[in-house]
Amino acid sequence: MPTGHHPGGRLEKGMSPKSSMHVDGESDGRIVPMKGSNKDGEPSAESLEGRRPTKENIEQPTPPRTQRRSSESRGLLGVREVARKDKRSRFTALLHHVTVAQLQESFYALKREAAPGVDGMTWREYETDLGLRVTSLHGRLHQGTYRAQPSKRAYIPKADGRQRPLGIAALEDKIVQHAVVVVLNAIYEEDFLGLSYGFRPGRSQHDALDALWVGIMRKRVNWVLDADIRDFFGTIDHGWMMKFVEHRIADRRIHRLIQKWLKAGVTEDGTWASTESGTPQGAVASPLLANVYLHYVFDLWVQRWRRRSATGDMIVVRYADDIVVGFEHRAEAERFLREWQDRMRVFGLALHPDKTRLIEFGRHAAEQRKRRGEGQPDTFDFLGFTHLCGTTRKTGRFIVKRQTIRKRLSAKLHALKAELRHRWHAPVPELGQWLRSVVQGWFNYHAVPGNMDSLNAFRSQVLRHWFRALRRRGQRRPITWARFLRLVRRWIPSARIVHPHPNVRFDATHPR
Repeated sequence: MPTGHHPGGRLEKGMSPKSSMHVDGESDGRIVPMKGSNKDGEPSAESLEGRRPTKENIEQPTPPRTQRRSSESRGLLGVREVARKDKRSRFTALLHHVTVAQLQESFYALKREAAPGVDGMTWREYETDLGLRVTSLHGRLHQGTYRAQPSKRAYIPKADGRQRPLGIAALEDKIVQHAVVVVLNAIYEEDFLGLSYGFRPGRSQHDALDALWVGIMRKRVNWVLDADIRDFFGTIDHGWMMKFVEHRIADRRIHRLIQKWLKAGVTEDGTWASTESGTPQGAVASPLLANVYLHYVFDLWVQRWRRRSATGDMIVVRYADDIVVGFEHRAEAERFLREWQDRMRVFGLALHPDKTRLIEFGRHAAEQRKRRGEGQPDTFDFLGFTHLCGTTRKTGRFIVKRQTIRKRLSAKLHALKAELRHRWHAPVPELGQWLRSVVQGWFNYHAVPGNMDSLNAFRSQVLRHWFRALRRRGQRRPITWARFLRLVRRWIPSARIVHPHPNVRFDATHPR
């Protein structure tokens, strides 16, 4: 196969099965040529989900688009340019972009206070003699002697009372994964579709929420499919994962690194267990690998389905494995769900039967259900908010209302109450500063238009818990309500909306 040179290294060109193909939607999983974008002359569906270049953020760094920005080398700019111009290119030399400088930048991009992995190494300890440590890591990485360590199993509580398993990687594994993700983002950010929002540079949960709101409001959406993939991160098939990576990446050293991370296993209570499938939640590389997997399993397939099979309006928003699809016609939604379930089985995935629902939702839902003698339209949850069919106060027109999920609010208050008990005898200024950060952090995410009732409810409960905690501290003179209000005015921010209306931010972000 002919090769060429470019600033980012070698690449392959030609019509090879792994260079210009994607996995077809048929149940046999065969590979067919990738199709183009939506039909010319018709409103672009991707414009609704905001398909445009993304910017850099600190959690998932992406190669920037200008050479003045230090986080991307000139070589990665070349990689990005080739990836954008030629969707059939396979990159054969990428590891040399993982330099000592890049590894050091990746180290400083990690969270300082993160829990250590099986190596017991903390961020602060590793910073000592950082230059020597990173140089040694770089040498082992390029000599092929780097070995991935198993992840340490940990659990975090979920809003429904269950526990979510996490895999805490060793610090050097985090550094290497972060550096490799920076390199691979230069390629995959040119491939990923606009309907995908999860864990991508320059895209946030609120971008996905905006796209969903605008889609339901501006398109003829009458039915919503709220889908959940059962144990997605734990059931990713390693064989398919590597096949998908090979569509774009031909560097065998990158392949071996990914395989090392997938096969490193997990340790729990000193016992090691192999990982024959899945990728650990919490690993730095897991979000990108998950997006690559769903890009081929779902995104490209749903793009073809919408273009070839949909007769009415259809919207798609995906944030990692959390997916919402809107339809104009119920029969179309039911057919899509059947075909989607068939496709998922081919790649070792399945939709959760109890968490996947097709509901009547949209501007005509309340009227239609009232005519049939049924109750109010059902609601669905997405990214921390319950979405409801509502009306505006002044005109009575349809609007999608969003409220904080009650279970999430209750779980947060329960955790806050427990932490207050832990900080029972801390100085009042220290408590006030901590509570201010908690309340402000909650508002920063949940303060969307129409959610003031939930914000006020959260704030009032925080104040109640704090007041009761101060009253029980055992002082000779218990705190009075007047004195407590002075503390509240000093430390606890008032509830206010901090996010603009979804259509305002969406139109500003995606002016086309």
